[in-house]
Amino acid sequence: MKLTEFNDAPPEELTELLASCAPIPSWRAALLARRPYASVEELTEVAAEIAQDWTDLEVDAALEHHPRIGEKVQGATREAQASRREQGSLSEDEAAQQEWISANQAYEDRFDRIFLIRAAGRTPAQMMTQLTLRLQNTPEEEAGIRREQLAQIAVLRLEHSVS
Repeated sequence: MKLTEFNDAPPEELTELLASCAPIPSWRAALLARRPYASVEELTEVAAEIAQDWTDLEVDAALEHHPRIGEKVQGATREAQASRREQGSLSEDEAAQQEWISANQAYEDRFDRIFLIRAAGRTPAQMMTQLTLRLQNTPEEEAGIRREQLAQIAVLRLEHSVS
């Protein structure tokens, strides 16, 4: 979608696009309320700024259906397509899948939430290292990191969707 189309489209036409970036209604509403944007850079800067105010409840709700790292992503939604693109072939290696199942379980046992990391631009080894390191965090530190990671994902997906 071109930036001019994003600026001019009725809000209901942008619901799916923005929900695939981050299914957080307050973020979507605030982003739409600040239109028009002069550039994609301005749009993504505002998107990142608004994301700083996400609550833990909003992040948890947004991740309710998010696939775990290493899981085979199901479905044909815009969000599923983005997840498949970001995770690449990570879920195709059975040995790696088992390692991710164990690592994800350790994270969930520790924090009672799924592990989230921006996969785009990271290798599987880098993501696994981050998961291992993040197990050392306090729940409060980890909540902030999850929020930051979701914001990075949202901004990258938005930038990929609007040109």
